[in-house]
Amino acid sequence: MGIETWLIKVKKSISHSFDSGFHKPVTIKKSRVGVLAFEVAGIMPKLNYMWQFLSDKNMASLRNESICLEGVRRIVSTDDVFLLSLACAEMVENLKAVSKSVSRLSKRCEDANLRCFEMLFDGFANTGRDPHNWVVSWKEMEARNKKMERYVCTTAALHREIDELTVIENSLKKHSQCDTHKKDYASKQQKILDLQQKLQWQKQEIKYLKEKSLWNRSFDTVTSLLVKSIFTILARIKLVFNINHGYPPSLHRSLSASATIYPSDQAPSSFTFVSGPLAKSTKHTENNHLAHGFFNTNSEILKPSSTTLGAAALALHYANLIIVTEKMIRSPQLVGVDARDDIYSMLPNSIRSSLRCRLKGIGFTASDPVLAGEWRAALGKILGWLSPMAHNMMKWQSERSFEHQKLMPKTGVLLLQTLFFADQQKTEAAITELLVGLNYIWRFEREMNAKALLNCSNFKNVQKNSS
Repeated sequence: MGIETWLIKVKKSISHSFDSGFHKPVTIKKSRVGVLAFEVAGIMPKLNYMWQFLSDKNMASLRNESICLEGVRRIVSTDDVFLLSLACAEMVENLKAVSKSVSRLSKRCEDANLRCFEMLFDGFANTGRDPHNWVVSWKEMEARNKKMERYVCTTAALHREIDELTVIENSLKKHSQCDTHKKDYASKQQKILDLQQKLQWQKQEIKYLKEKSLWNRSFDTVTSLLVKSIFTILARIKLVFNINHGYPPSLHRSLSASATIYPSDQAPSSFTFVSGPLAKSTKHTENNHLAHGFFNTNSEILKPSSTTLGAAALALHYANLIIVTEKMIRSPQLVGVDARDDIYSMLPNSIRSSLRCRLKGIGFTASDPVLAGEWRAALGKILGWLSPMAHNMMKWQSERSFEHQKLMPKTGVLLLQTLFFADQQKTEAAITELLVGLNYIWRFEREMNAKALLNCSNFKNVQKNSS
């Protein structure tokens, strides 16, 4: 009887445990972002920057100012459609680069849809299909941006506190290992106790910040935030540049359309992408998107033609050359013979050849102040439009260098505003003109200085003889 009673109790216990386990939902703890929070905190500001760059005000500035710069018109192109297609393609390319980082994060998600982000993003870019409604309204996007800003600030604070924790731990270790005399023993122990207390406080602060920051968020939560931002930014780009190919039906209702910048009062139904100065037809472009993919088409647009400095890999070199020449023109009296030789050594053969031809007809004297004034005025006009292009080239390159890839661009300089797409012959002609003018005013300054010194010497001699 005792054995039977015991078996009945065991059976009831097992049954009760089974029923309790069956009815009680199983809580699955999703994996946390953890140390990857710092990588995510580097992605979020880039998305916020892209969204803000696409504001109505900035797009109006792009349409009315950026593509109308004198330097852009003189040596890049006068075709508004071509210039705007370059701007659009660069924005899309930047977004695509950020999406690759998000794609790596999405592979860690529990949600199967998020794990397929890369494929769904390509599909959205090519066809406009948004099966999971990841394109959000303008109002919701603004709220998401503020949320991401809070996450970034808290995560940055967490990074600082972790660094401070390392400093405290090292200091504690140093004091613990340090040998002291008996008379210093009490002060040493007090210092160690203070550091231990500070260490505990620091750990509590870090624990608090981990709860508030990206550190303790799940991959699904963080990736969903990033994915919806990326989809919405691409939708905004398509809307702003009037790319109606594959639009979500609700896009016009959910996003502001007041800054559409297609360069015509009667814009066609789809933005005309180009890969050269002459625009292709809309129908051809749409077919190209379907055949080669939206992102591939954009990458092709950003490839410089064979006549540009970008294709010749001379854009950065010429930017340096122009900036050095500009400094010499501003202060020709400070330019020595060595500096003059240095700038000549920077010249490629094409400019050296044209410079020699231009200097052949110029005399050996440069004593005409009127001509010197005319040269200064002419050089000022050339530098007025060429110098900004050179400085923009340096800024653009600096912000995208390997050392600054994780930092945010601060100038908003677009590639079309640099020397990258500049016509090589036109740019070299302008540089040659600068060097010819520099040669004259440099010699003029030297002759004027020599004459002034001679007059001063003669005056001293006269005074000496008269005395």
